[in-house]
Amino acid sequence: MGGGSAGRPAQGLLAEGPGRTVLLFGLVAVLFVGTGMTQSWNTTLAIFNMGLVSAIMALGVNMQWGYAGLFNIGVMGFVALGGLAAVLVSMPPVPGAWEAGGPRMLLALLSGAATVAAAILVQKRMPRGKLRVLAVAAVLVGGFVVYRSLFDPARDAIEAVNPAQAGYLGGLGLPIVLAWPVGGLIAAGAAWVVGKTALGLRSDYLAIATLGIAEIIIAMLKNEDWLARGVKNVSGLPRPVPYEVDLQRNPAFVERVSAWGFDPVIASSIAVKLAYAGLFALVLALLVVAAQAALNSPWGRMMRAIRDNETAAEAMGKDVTRRHLQIFILGSAVCGLAGAMMTTLDGQLTPGSYQPLRFTFLVWVMVIVGGSGNNLGAVLGGFLIWWLWVMVEPLGQGLMGIVTAPLPDGSGLKAHLLDSVQYMRLFTMGLVLLLVLRFSPRGLLPER
Repeated sequence: MGGGSAGRPAQGLLAEGPGRTVLLFGLVAVLFVGTGMTQSWNTTLAIFNMGLVSAIMALGVNMQWGYAGLFNIGVMGFVALGGLAAVLVSMPPVPGAWEAGGPRMLLALLSGAATVAAAILVQKRMPRGKLRVLAVAAVLVGGFVVYRSLFDPARDAIEAVNPAQAGYLGGLGLPIVLAWPVGGLIAAGAAWVVGKTALGLRSDYLAIATLGIAEIIIAMLKNEDWLARGVKNVSGLPRPVPYEVDLQRNPAFVERVSAWGFDPVIASSIAVKLAYAGLFALVLALLVVAAQAALNSPWGRMMRAIRDNETAAEAMGKDVTRRHLQIFILGSAVCGLAGAMMTTLDGQLTPGSYQPLRFTFLVWVMVIVGGSGNNLGAVLGGFLIWWLWVMVEPLGQGLMGIVTAPLPDGSGLKAHLLDSVQYMRLFTMGLVLLLVLRFSPRGLLPER
């Protein structure tokens, strides 16, 4: 690079540039190919598909942190909202639930929204003083009473309809691919609400606020059975690709794969995973192209200028708060899109599975290891860290078996070491993070 790179921290043995990018992506590809050759291609494709989804999540966080320096640790909440969108869009409606309490539930939700809007209007129109405080409080209290009087009976009626299999309103019965952009829109709407209230906070307070809001979203998904069955989960979501059993019953498919020497059962599973990989790779490619175009545009240069020195950017007439809100919404929308794609891949919505360790901490590790501010770095981190997250435990099991082989059976030390394998994931994530921060502080693919 030019003279502007003088004085920067050493980036390890690899020089920065296109060659470094190709080499690192090639090494990650070797990991996936090696997994397929030593274990199974079904396993490799399953890891690869979740790697694609993880890369999209990392891309969304990279937009917020790498472009604008926003410390959002509520990623889990926006991913969960994307998963909710998959249910609301693709699942068929439950007629009995709609008849029992659907209209009343819609009316309750409208009354709640109207209460909030009325409180905001009163707060803006009335002059400052005790009278305004009392008026806003009266609107909120009165609206809450009306809302609960409509909401509670409607909720109870909906959840009483066949609770073992339904107990919720269902969705719109549309193709599940439409849920992906809808998931992004729902997450973007939530990000607008969060951003309007929290983006004025200092970075550490913003982190606390986003984490708390994410926990509120997960608590809502777990407890509001009428919305998406809560902890009873919604399973059997429609798929954008064929079912394995349908391929196995297709004479043309069976004849073709048998002629190539493949078992139809294994081939059908691989074909389905390849179809998912094609769809997910297309979405990731479009997002990377759009993100790169935005990053290299005047808007992207302005965002980096705000990130590096907010005071100077404000002095140049830039609306820092507004730009922060823009990038916060965009990054959250990408995370919501990834959440809808992940729920599509899983075929079910399981609110209890949304944990900060997986959907916030791990995504941040992907961004930091890959290289914050670099879109390709975020993608690289998504694939690499997810592969490590899945493969470290079985590899650690084998390694620990070799290490403890000389120890006698029944040894307390041997039992302790074998029981510690489950912590290899956390140990490896911490070790990788420390090594990257020590030897390549700006990530494996630093921002240029």
